[in-house]
Amino acid sequence: MSAVGRAIWFIESHFAKDISLDQIADAAGQSRYHLSRMFGLATGRSISAYIRGRRLSSAALLLANGTSTILEVALDAGYGSHEAFTRAFREQFGVTPESVRKQGHVRNIELMEPIRMDDARTSKIEPPRFEESPELLLAGLAETYAYDRTEGIPSLWQRFNAHFGHVPGQRGNIAYGVCTHSDAEAGSFRYMTALEVEDTDALPAGFSTLKLPRQRYAVFVHRGHISTIAATAHHIFANWLPQSGYQHGEVPDMFERYDERFDPHSGMGAVEIWVPLKA
Repeated sequence: MSAVGRAIWFIESHFAKDISLDQIADAAGQSRYHLSRMFGLATGRSISAYIRGRRLSSAALLLANGTSTILEVALDAGYGSHEAFTRAFREQFGVTPESVRKQGHVRNIELMEPIRMDDARTSKIEPPRFEESPELLLAGLAETYAYDRTEGIPSLWQRFNAHFGHVPGQRGNIAYGVCTHSDAEAGSFRYMTALEVEDTDALPAGFSTLKLPRQRYAVFVHRGHISTIAATAHHIFANWLPQSGYQHGEVPDMFERYDERFDPHSGMGAVEIWVPLKA
């Protein structure tokens, strides 16, 4: 079982009690930092968000069954007051605990189900090749996204594509999608649509820059439609990396490399995922 799989097993076995990130990391055999990073990249949510969602989903089922009072359910879910529980419950599901208890069912809310580590997202991918990349100076548009709210990324690419090929100092015709600044506590990361430039003079308004150091990468190929690239990333970070014997590098978290094999109009083709490795 992968490190992320061990973490999920531990959470599923203990989330009814108070559990710490240190305990989860010990069970997974990883440091807090690396587990948090891998968990977010592999599952699309932070560890704390997953625990919160599982606790509140369990609470919602108890409320719908009507076997306990709201305060009893709140305390069992780790909340010290009715008010704090109601606020968290509404943020998670968009409804109040009172409404779920009154209606007696959860058909109108989206429960957070346990993550299955043997589902389609863990399908096999081609073994990586290894590349030594020179230093890269990138420029483009960047936004911060929640792990589980990435639907705005295609529109970021639309805005970026209007500039591609017309940026002063642009080098080549390769586009990059770069993930950085993973924040395990906030459950967010920074995504940059970028191209390589010779210098940062006269960049379009709103462009930011990022310099990637010379380093070694494991390079994977995602094939098929771009909408399923998260499944490939899931396999890399949930399975390949923990079992590879390599350690993840520092910056970036990873980047996507789009060359002539990818058709941006249809979203089909081959996209490379470059994962930095610690020396």
